[in-house]
Amino acid sequence: MVPLPPREFLQDPAMRNAAWEQADAESYTRWLATHHYENFHVVTFFLPKRLHQDFYNVYAFCRWADDLADEVGDPRESLRLLEWWRVELEAMYSGRVSHPVFVALRETVARCQIPMEPFSHLIRAFVQDQTVGRYATYQELFDYCRYSANPVGRLVLCLCGYSDPELMSLSDKTCTALQLANFWQDVTVDLQKDRVYIPQEVLDRNGCPMEDLLNLRFTPAFREVMRELVDCARDWFAQGLPLAGMVNRRLALDIDLFSRGGLEILRKIEAQDFNVLARRPAISKLDRVRLLLRSIARSAFSKAA
Repeated sequence: MVPLPPREFLQDPAMRNAAWEQADAESYTRWLATHHYENFHVVTFFLPKRLHQDFYNVYAFCRWADDLADEVGDPRESLRLLEWWRVELEAMYSGRVSHPVFVALRETVARCQIPMEPFSHLIRAFVQDQTVGRYATYQELFDYCRYSANPVGRLVLCLCGYSDPELMSLSDKTCTALQLANFWQDVTVDLQKDRVYIPQEVLDRNGCPMEDLLNLRFTPAFREVMRELVDCARDWFAQGLPLAGMVNRRLALDIDLFSRGGLEILRKIEAQDFNVLARRPAISKLDRVRLLLRSIARSAFSKAA
């Protein structure tokens, strides 16, 4: 069978009703991780090859949940499908699997001793996106990040053999920081989905009416809003940076690279005078190469010291 992305998969009876062997299921998650239109580099050359398939399997779970939330086009249907996905997750932890993602994922979960909570928290975040489009306070937004972003870091640590609570806590800070940087980068993208992740209290404190944001009016007040938000995200990055010095060198390189990438997004926002309404700040290929070389250099210097 020709592999299909989630939405097309659901519409194909042959795919839905197929009996999936382990090898075929792993082939499917590997294909999804490397061919999906929203694909990012799920694995890097820093990651040991023995972990590649496990990362593909976890990514496929996340990709499916994300698509069920944002690619269906009907919030009520998305909620129904996300509930189905949650039931399938619970069934896997009870020893019953049929969907290829869970056929592949069960081996990873067993081998890496991954608890169900990070997966269920991600589903909860996608459900929340169907029902909540505004946040009153920073704390409400941070609570959302607890479910939408932090589970990803915890899953990565589990895949790499770490379970220490201190590492998990530092990972949470890094993942929250990355989520915030993404929010500030994608203000206009989220507005197209009728989602505003800028807390109302920040708009109020800086005298910026919500109407100005919704109508893409860049004002001095909105500049101060973004200045505060960038400072907030940068503080979260600073709290999480020690994590890179507490894990093995290969994982440390990835953590450093992602963190520096998030910080670069914040720098880009500052460089365009905080006007994310006129132009989405983006990291170029040259920027990515520069960040990669700097991460490698920092790792080499640390090793030499």
